[in-house]
Amino acid sequence: MTAEPVAVPHVVHVDLTGRTALVTGGGSGIGRACALRLAAAGASVLVVDRNVEAAEVVADAVGGRAQGVDLADPAAVDRLDADVDIVVNNAGLQHVAPVQDFPAERFAHLHRVMVEAPFLIVRRALPHMYARGWGRIVNISSVHGLRASPYKAAYVSAKHALEGLSKVVALEGAAHGVTANCINPAYVRTALVESQIADQAATHGIPEAEVVQKIMLARAAIKRLIEPEEVAELLVYLCSPPAAFITGASIALDGGWTAN
Repeated sequence: MTAEPVAVPHVVHVDLTGRTALVTGGGSGIGRACALRLAAAGASVLVVDRNVEAAEVVADAVGGRAQGVDLADPAAVDRLDADVDIVVNNAGLQHVAPVQDFPAERFAHLHRVMVEAPFLIVRRALPHMYARGWGRIVNISSVHGLRASPYKAAYVSAKHALEGLSKVVALEGAAHGVTANCINPAYVRTALVESQIADQAATHGIPEAEVVQKIMLARAAIKRLIEPEEVAELLVYLCSPPAAFITGASIALDGGWTAN
């Protein structure tokens, strides 16, 4: 159905020794790749995931720490370590349904995880970053933070809100050595994407085997899924000295989707 995963070498040399990073949704997929790449660059990583066992596996692999947190619970978010130099807001989830059938609570749940939790995390982390005169906030948004698709009202609106939050933080943080940016990937080879295939097939009335080519890759010029390591490589670049002037940006990693 899709090509084999693409091998992505670590080509950017970045030294983050002495920096501490927090990665949400770090137990799998993009978050796991980001945690591994940050650790390879020398950062101490706090792996945050609702699945604490998965977070612990990744934390053990990188010599970091794990914390099991349900990001839909604001009180739990407030228990996260705020003394971090890098925040990677990556955790996300999906629900596919027409607007008239979209459960209101599910809509609110997606916004709590993908908008409110990043706000709360950044709000708590900024004083530490400001005191050190350095900070990097990287929000793993989506091509759906720049474009819309049918049947994804909660996800699309949440990612658009995350884009706005990121830009405000970029403006406020600039005087304090803090940058904030969004990475906007198209479909990445993760469990979240795999789990959408059945829902997309049912919603669009096509076989599951056709979903990737006809729905997921239809608007991209490069016809393959993105590898999590490709997202992680862009993330670590945004933490590097050459990227210090990049802030308030939304960087499309979409195989040409937004070129249409």
